[in-house]
Amino acid sequence: MNMLIIGNWKMHGLAAALSEVATVAANVPPAVDLAICPPFTLIERAVRAAAGSRLAIGGQDVHAAPHGAHTGDISAAMLADAGASLVIIGHSERRADCGETDAIVLAKARAAVAAGLTAIVCVGETEAQRDAGDAETVVAAQLAGSLPEHTDRVVVAYEPVWAIGTGRTPTLADVAAMHAMIRGTVGPAVRILYGGSVKPDNAAALLSLPNVDGALVGGASLTAASLLAIAAAAPVAD
Repeated sequence: MNMLIIGNWKMHGLAAALSEVATVAANVPPAVDLAICPPFTLIERAVRAAAGSRLAIGGQDVHAAPHGAHTGDISAAMLADAGASLVIIGHSERRADCGETDAIVLAKARAAVAAGLTAIVCVGETEAQRDAGDAETVVAAQLAGSLPEHTDRVVVAYEPVWAIGTGRTPTLADVAAMHAMIRGTVGPAVRILYGGSVKPDNAAALLSLPNVDGALVGGASLTAASLLAIAAAAPVAD
């Protein structure tokens, strides 16, 4: 199975940024699955910019309901209609900023899968939880509460909250231990991504760890050069 590298643009990107999408689309490494999740405003245009390439385009969030009076939200069917093939769900920033619970994340994941999207379900502990020795317990509980029953269209992204956008990363041993725990929970068929200050200079070490099947990349995905450098660091699958 190829490594999966997903760029999460968060609340960044205007029309001018589509040139970065086009550059990535023209240079996707043959042995890597690559995706970019831009803001909702750019999804359809990003799909056009990536047309004919192996670059997938996704969303950063989705509502659990198929339609209705949910001002400012977007449904899984709308994402698919715009050309998205995947969606990030339960990112720690949404869990913290928007109060998303495991139950909300689960409902969103179910909706995404039902619409034919791949659900990128995020889990991760805070610094206080890790310092208390509760990191694996916290993540195990998030997995139990957030993953839908059928995981054939589900990817798990482990992102220690304290490492996102801070430039800090756990030790390689810590990442390996957490991914081993997640693997024991989700089984061999589910891809497990690492996220949290992934950059070109640490990608090779992180992506070479057992049970790390790719990366969810934040700020370093905003330029084609940086995202492609991370993708180039991914080991080739056997």
